[in-house]
Amino acid sequence: MPKISTEQREARRDQILAAALKCFSRDGFHQTTMADIVRELGLSQGTLYLYFKSKDDLIAAIADHRHQREAALNALAEGEQNPLQGILLLSRLYASRLSEPASADSLRVSLQGWAEALRDERVKAGVLEGVRLARSTLVRVIRRGQKRGIFRKKLDAAAAARVLIAIFQGFVLQAAWEPDQDLESCLTMIDELVPKLLLEPMQDRRS
Repeated sequence: MPKISTEQREARRDQILAAALKCFSRDGFHQTTMADIVRELGLSQGTLYLYFKSKDDLIAAIADHRHQREAALNALAEGEQNPLQGILLLSRLYASRLSEPASADSLRVSLQGWAEALRDERVKAGVLEGVRLARSTLVRVIRRGQKRGIFRKKLDAAAAARVLIAIFQGFVLQAAWEPDQDLESCLTMIDELVPKLLLEPMQDRRS
């Protein structure tokens, strides 16, 4: 078998993950077989098994890939000098993916992952890891805002982070059910609600 470069291996791996994502989105985790993914991929079964030994490995790899993308979004928001603007930016970065047609399969698979997490500990660990990454970012940004006197001193940063994540998770569900919803109007409402939740009384919401 001819040797292939690291770049070629990564490209083939991404190709496999894209095919698996499409199959899982269309038919769900349990109805999809490795043979289905091979057909979607258009390559040999042997090629698939060179990269992934099982369907569970594919599910875990898709989750890891999503976490890497989200970690980059978290870093962008955390790099904002203004803590409030950092949180508002994070909401828009995550929400922007909900309205992208290219993200439809990923969105559907994410929702299936939430349901599967109720019965599969490996999937649950992956789901919770993604939530933990976002929550940790939010907690750090909120605490930085508290130290600077921008956010309320008595605010429970961890609880506030959970509330913000819960709002976004609700958007994920609604975007899956109604892809044509007006997300921009919802984001405008978030811009109004988040300052009221976090800022010290009388604090200018854009300070």
